Amino acid sequence: MSVDSLLQVAAHEPPAAFTQLTPVHDASTAHGWWRSAVIYQIYPRSFRDLNGDGVGDLAGITAELSQLARLGVDAVWLSPFYRSPQRDAGYDVSDYCDVDPLFGTLADFDALISEANRLNLRVIADIVPNHCSDQHLAFQAALAAGPNSPERDVFIFRDGLGQDGNEPPNNWQSHFGGPAWTRIIEANGRPGQWYLHLFDSSQPDFNWDNPAVHAEFERVLRFWLDRGISGFRVDVAHALVKAPGLPNWGGRADGNSTEGFPGQDAPMFGQPALHGIYRRWRTILEEYGPDRILCAEANVDPLPRLAQWVRPDEMHQAFNFPYLHAGLDLNRLRHIITDSLVSLDAVGAPSTWVLSNHDVVRHVSRFGYDGPGPRDGDGIGPDDVQPNEQLGRRRAAAATMFMLGLPGGAYLYQGEELGLPDSSSIPGSLRQDPTFARTGGARIGRDGCRVPLPWRSAEPHAGFGHGRDPWLPQPESWPALARDEQESDPASHLNLYRALLAERARLRLGAGSLAWVEDYCTQSTLAYLNGETLVVMNVGEEPLPLPAGEVILRSSAADATHPLGSGETIWLSAS
Repeated sequence: MSVDSLLQVAAHEPPAAFTQLTPVHDASTAHGWWRSAVIYQIYPRSFRDLNGDGVGDLAGITAELSQLARLGVDAVWLSPFYRSPQRDAGYDVSDYCDVDPLFGTLADFDALISEANRLNLRVIADIVPNHCSDQHLAFQAALAAGPNSPERDVFIFRDGLGQDGNEPPNNWQSHFGGPAWTRIIEANGRPGQWYLHLFDSSQPDFNWDNPAVHAEFERVLRFWLDRGISGFRVDVAHALVKAPGLPNWGGRADGNSTEGFPGQDAPMFGQPALHGIYRRWRTILEEYGPDRILCAEANVDPLPRLAQWVRPDEMHQAFNFPYLHAGLDLNRLRHIITDSLVSLDAVGAPSTWVLSNHDVVRHVSRFGYDGPGPRDGDGIGPDDVQPNEQLGRRRAAAATMFMLGLPGGAYLYQGEELGLPDSSSIPGSLRQDPTFARTGGARIGRDGCRVPLPWRSAEPHAGFGHGRDPWLPQPESWPALARDEQESDPASHLNLYRALLAERARLRLGAGSLAWVEDYCTQSTLAYLNGETLVVMNVGEEPLPLPAGEVILRSSAADATHPLGSGETIWLSAS
């Protein structure tokens, strides 16, 4: 916030309690729907099953899009629906320009786009450019062609180290556990080269030093843009290019910073040549108009480095992973919000905020612990300490309300508007996440946040589908949390989300400003002013007195009261 902006706030004669404001961010006047949009992530296999095979499908999404329009979101993001052996829930793509029969057909996709257009919803698709399935025709051709062939150069094949090449080419580890290299058997029946896979062994990494890979993905972008897609969420956008020579790495497999191993040094992430790729992609999108976007899943730190991904000629957005992982640590939240806004303002980009997605424990469950909860990237198993769902749901509502008051874009994960927790009761025999299998069950994996949604409480499978059992079992509590059960309850999680999104749009908070209100920033409370809206969150055990005479706009609690209760957030009019 500039000095002039601060004087304008003061001109409204805020209450005497607002004696200390720390300006951070000015209101935005830049154009672009994504700058303040609320985007809803759909995990297709778990959204709605219309054909009764136990797996969600595109027709099921189309049938329920009106529910999302009523919720008040601006766009939907579809996790992968492409042809795939489904070893990693569709992130192992065998054909980037077709719909997997599990989810329907290209005609079903076109119908989805048509319905989204009717409802004024934009559609963003996941694109997975770091790796494909080992069943992709290009990888099968590479296996058949042999060492040093053009076909192998589409991927990252290397000779092994040690006697007879029995050791992997370097020490890199897979995100899913174990080595990031697998040795193949050559056509002559003898052990041969190794190929790199930062994820599952069924997901070979592309070689982005090869111009043919660039050309193929530019073709893929155009294929979906021609079908009406509004943009792409780019999976592991920071991983495509690897450092020359593929040097060893002693840090974490995911590249996050640890002592002695700063993430910026990870040789498999964040390489400078990536930016040229995305500049080229940006020019392709701009051929289709100014409203097509790229969002980076770029897990890089620190935040000023993340800003390099959203410079004016590169991506439009990048996911804010530090915010996702900050939990309810108020000091950490404040620093991340400040650093995000300052860093991204420097390049003219909006920040994004997110609390849940398909890779982390749902925030209702994460916030249901007073002590240590699940490790990042892992779920909760039946033998683990279980979260307090009532506590978690109250805190989750407060955290969501705090997030939706922030300027910038926001991402919601399907089912969070219902207050869904993670499912911790999935038996090992039914788990699908490759992390569980590759670690022998030592890591539970992400299945708990991917359980199919409850729509209608009295129907089979809580309305997810009328045929086979869902691909992951639903908890016994799901029917009570179904959408139709929450419709008529004014105090439900669903109706809180609807009210918050409507108020957020009315007040234009996504395009607003931010100044910390120091009077309410303590060890247990955090408060900011966005325009004329005061947002206060209380995570302490004691109630918090609020400014006298303020108009309550919304509260995360069923009954908005003074003082502000523990684990609650409130929006007040400061005009």
